Amino acid sequence: MATPAHCLYCFDVLTASLDHREPLTLRQIQTSWRRYLAARTGDLDDVLPPRVDIAMEDADEADNPDDIEDEDDPPRAPHRLRTGFDRLVVPSPSSASSSSSPSSLSTSSSRTPVSTLASSSNSSRSSFFSPSRRRSNQHPLPTVVTEPERPLFVTWNTVGRRGSKSLRGCIGTFEAHELESGLRSYALTSAFDDSRFMPITSRELSSLEVGVTLLTDFETAPTPTSWDLGTHGLRISFAHHGKRYGATYLPDVPVDQGWTREETLVSLMRKAGWNGKKDDWRKVGDLKVVRYQGKKETVSWQEWCEWRGWWEKSGGR
Repeated sequence: MATPAHCLYCFDVLTASLDHREPLTLRQIQTSWRRYLAARTGDLDDVLPPRVDIAMEDADEADNPDDIEDEDDPPRAPHRLRTGFDRLVVPSPSSASSSSSPSSLSTSSSRTPVSTLASSSNSSRSSFFSPSRRRSNQHPLPTVVTEPERPLFVTWNTVGRRGSKSLRGCIGTFEAHELESGLRSYALTSAFDDSRFMPITSRELSSLEVGVTLLTDFETAPTPTSWDLGTHGLRISFAHHGKRYGATYLPDVPVDQGWTREETLVSLMRKAGWNGKKDDWRKVGDLKVVRYQGKKETVSWQEWCEWRGWWEKSGGR
């Protein structure tokens, strides 16, 4: 299951790329996150737990795993990770602006380092421990472990003043990845190379939220509607007019949109490229549905700043 530490790592990778520095390692952040929680909750006896290693496991995958550009676009070729400098100076052709891209996302020629912004944004009251987060995320103090490889998605959203969220980028893979390299790659890919948006800039950071979803429990659904809203994500494939189509939705998408199972399937088929009448979806030949699970964890920019400020004041431990 994804954790806040995974999200903090994605934010650190993004800000490090914008600042042309190396990010902390995932293990450093997991250890620091445990210390941070212990300091905030007063559980100081549990700040330095013994290291626990767990056996590596093969993650369940769908057939022919590949990179998926986002939960609203068809699959595309795997991304070749470039340096943060390349990404800022020579944007990828796939990150050209689209009609849905904000026009104010140009990179400033002179800017304050992100690390300075994080320090200045740090507040005395941590929203990690607000009543709403305590109710929604009851995470025990995490133990630093060797985590199994997983398929994963990284999602960036912008959050409005009234809490409304808008997708800013979402790219992932159904191929199992070692978490540190996978999160690092897809945090940057989804931030800079989602073809529907301009690359994320430092000017947007204060409005961002990052979400991480680790995918598990892949299985072929016996019928197209044999899956549960809010529990299962879907990966479909089907043949139409001699062509093969495919697309995916993460588990939270149908619930966020208020769709029924059939509405979800029709939307997913249209996303894949099918343009038939909505009542004709059952007539499409060879429709295969793979269901999977994965709970998304999210962290906001303000929450990252609070943790990062605490980390710097504690001497970077």
